[in-house]
Amino acid sequence: MERRAFCAGIDIGGTKLSAALFCATGRLLGRRKAVLDARGGEAAAGQVADVVLELEDEARGRKGRLLAAGLCVPGIVYQRTGRVWAPNIPGWDMFPLRARLAKRTRLPLVIESDRSAYIMGEVWRGAARGAHDAVFLAIGTGIGAGILAGGKLVHGEEDIAGAVGWFALNPAFKKDYARMGCFEAEASGASLGRKARGRLAAGEKSLLRSIAGGKLDAVTAETVAAAARRGDRLARRLVRETSGYIAMGVANIISILNPEVVVLGGGLFQAADLFLPLVRQEMRRWAQPLAGRAVRVEVSRLGEDAGLIGCGRIAWDAVARRGGERLKS
Repeated sequence: MERRAFCAGIDIGGTKLSAALFCATGRLLGRRKAVLDARGGEAAAGQVADVVLELEDEARGRKGRLLAAGLCVPGIVYQRTGRVWAPNIPGWDMFPLRARLAKRTRLPLVIESDRSAYIMGEVWRGAARGAHDAVFLAIGTGIGAGILAGGKLVHGEEDIAGAVGWFALNPAFKKDYARMGCFEAEASGASLGRKARGRLAAGEKSLLRSIAGGKLDAVTAETVAAAARRGDRLARRLVRETSGYIAMGVANIISILNPEVVVLGGGLFQAADLFLPLVRQEMRRWAQPLAGRAVRVEVSRLGEDAGLIGCGRIAWDAVARRGGERLKS
């Protein structure tokens, strides 16, 4: 009797990780979550290795075999060396993650950036299902894009492809642009909260402060969304401004890559009802007309599971590239 085949997905975040087994169809099994070891460095790598070994045991317990594992990290993965730069994880600055894990397991491992995992998850089971040319635009604390072109992930010469937070969208250069990029400074969730606090500090009238319990430093992008839904003029103006920048960023992506679909995700698009209609409308003013008419702009259907599911797909793709296995899935 042939054994069942599984691949694993492990989504490593700045403070937590999630993992699961995946059948070749995308069915998810044996999900587990954990708080990432706050010490980072070798301690966090050891924790990830433990999870890989646990998933191997899980596969055996299901009368199967684990063929490969896909992992993603919140930062840059240097494909040639297996080193990672993940600024939110202490000690993971050019950290040799692939080498450290290889000391604990012989399982084939594929490590990608979180944004690459996001687009692969959406292509497998989400809003970009079946697409060969698609982009995931993640807008949360920062801004980044996972790019699939011709069915292949785009990494770039230095594995930095997708750093669209650095798009130049405003010719009036501001100090913040040198630190985080123009697009991120104008349109990320963190920047939206910062702008709102600045407008309130300058004396503009708004519901924002009262919604935040009277505390200026508690005003966030979520506060802006709540106030905008209540018709607050300042909040609605901030939503329009932010949507305008997002629309320009999306238009630039569409014009250069001509994707089938752009998937919008990240914390800011938990308020998709406010931002999506404006982004769709304004995007068409800026994008190359033919590409702009052909593309779909959608919100993520997978939410926080996009990275985990994408890791599973990345692992199965690696198995397919090396010829697969005579195992039952």
